[in-house]
Amino acid sequence: MDKFKLPAFLRRGGKEKVTASSENFHVGANDENQERGNWSQKSDYLLSMIGYAVGLGNVWRFPYLTYQNGGGAFLIPYAIMLALAGLPLFFLECSLGQFASLGPVSIWRVLPLFQGVGITMILISIFVTIYYNVIIAYSLYYLFASFQKVLPWSECFHWADENCSRTPIVTHCNVSMGTGVIVQMNYSLVLDNNQTCINGTQVERPGQLPSEQYWDKVALQRSSGMDETGVIVWYLALCLLLAWLIVGAALFKGIKSSGKVVYFTALFPYVVLFILLVRGATLEGASKGISYYIGQQSNFTKLKEAEVWKDAATQIFYSLSVAWGGLVALSSYNKFNNNCYSDAIVVCLTNCLTSVFAGFAIFSILGHMAHISGKEVSQVVKSGFDLAFIAYPEALAQLPVAPFWSILFFFMLLTLGLDSQFASIETITTTIQDLFPQVMKRLRAPITLGCCLLLFLLSLVCVTQAGIYWVHLIDHFCAGWGILIAAILEIIGIIWIYGGNRFIEDIEMMIGAKRWIFWLWWRACWFFITPLLLMTIFIWSLVTFQTPEYGKIPYPTWSLALGWCMIIFCIIWIPIMAIVKLMKAKGNFVQRFISCCRPASNWGPYLERHRGERYSGMVDPKKEHDHEIPTVSGNTKPE
Repeated sequence: MDKFKLPAFLRRGGKEKVTASSENFHVGANDENQERGNWSQKSDYLLSMIGYAVGLGNVWRFPYLTYQNGGGAFLIPYAIMLALAGLPLFFLECSLGQFASLGPVSIWRVLPLFQGVGITMILISIFVTIYYNVIIAYSLYYLFASFQKVLPWSECFHWADENCSRTPIVTHCNVSMGTGVIVQMNYSLVLDNNQTCINGTQVERPGQLPSEQYWDKVALQRSSGMDETGVIVWYLALCLLLAWLIVGAALFKGIKSSGKVVYFTALFPYVVLFILLVRGATLEGASKGISYYIGQQSNFTKLKEAEVWKDAATQIFYSLSVAWGGLVALSSYNKFNNNCYSDAIVVCLTNCLTSVFAGFAIFSILGHMAHISGKEVSQVVKSGFDLAFIAYPEALAQLPVAPFWSILFFFMLLTLGLDSQFASIETITTTIQDLFPQVMKRLRAPITLGCCLLLFLLSLVCVTQAGIYWVHLIDHFCAGWGILIAAILEIIGIIWIYGGNRFIEDIEMMIGAKRWIFWLWWRACWFFITPLLLMTIFIWSLVTFQTPEYGKIPYPTWSLALGWCMIIFCIIWIPIMAIVKLMKAKGNFVQRFISCCRPASNWGPYLERHRGERYSGMVDPKKEHDHEIPTVSGNTKPE
């Protein structure tokens, strides 16, 4: 029975001092930061960042954009936008989080007036995690449905209606009545009367693919619109619960557990994409699909169209997950002298190359589908949900041993979604840890699981019969303008107000001093090019705004009002927190404003050994300080 005795310090009343590593199971004994913890290995961090950046959009959006915007020619604006907008923002956020070892809200000690920007990032991430796990639930459902001898969407089975057909459906045709009179008749009457259509007179309409009807009628049980909520689709709700259980289990010990899970979730999609590419390349019509993607259809005249450049900039911006708060949160667990510069380049290049590689795997099989159905590739290519759950499953259903390929594909979608979701939830828990560090030390696991449970309950509306409309509504309003506003204010705040030169000095404290020419490109981007591009995308998005619809079904007025309320709720904290900070500051209005535009007295490297002379007077970062006019010489002098 000795092995069931209480630990010695508990038998003595629990009064013995507990070390950080023993009390706090997400902190390792060898971690540099014994308060917050660090990544166990550099590879944990890199794979987590790659998993966060490489998501579903790399597979179901980029290939379609490339095809639509000139094929291989699209890679030119895509690469340029990576250099001018994506990489500068990515490097900025990685450096910011690593320098102060703080999450996306507390990091704004650097500029207290803009703390609302961090809150906006967190709120948008919360809204996105609500619907993103629903997409993972869809993938789980299709994964389970694939474990059958015959894929359930391979033919028009009992759930299908008369519109289900892979070939065009004849609706009317001309029939000879035998007396020289020719009349046009409904095709069903022609069949009932055993008559024959006159060749060339058939009137046809396109049928609905079995995979399309399966998606609407079986998987979603989709209602007629957002006004008709219907019931919770029980099997989707169970898949959603399983998705949240997986996320909760992976984040049970914070980065210590998620950093190990990503070795599978971040790498497995590459294995599947390679297998799908090899299989697709051996199919008839594959070359036709790939040529449509990036070969003979390359149209360099498209580069004259502004829309192409806007699509490239938008795809880079959203694909790299900048301004969501996740990059700051994940980087905050790095060791202080980690080379965040090389990390940013590696992750950004990996993300973009993955997008290009995924396009070959997708279009090779879509080319085969077009070949066997006698259609052009342009008639079968889709984007978003239509690609992932209609077009590609339809193509896979026509392959030999179809269930095997379907299992691989949806398992890949599952892993692509999960590691992005891991980072989003870690962003939320990192914010809680920064605000309540002592509570998170003791209760990290219950708090993480509690967050997952709450978000599961909030996401149940997305697995009702009207759930797909909710998913599109949240995505349309929350994953667009709010992020652009946060990104614009972030780069203006850090570079123009805090000071770009001062920020570069902070980076050099971590990675070492560099020659002035090294920073020439980054200064040009941070000060001018990147902010201008972001503002251009933002204005373009406002000008070209369209009300959302799904399946040609418009959204009711009340749902559009709700969408606007969601995005306003996310961004309203920017002015609210600015007002709060100004009211808490001391002095007249000008003094208060200047105070709130300077770093707080507890801004700087988290650990004292890294502060050097520049931050020698810094206040303990574990203490919250409101913003009186700073007097610390090291970190508050003007640029």
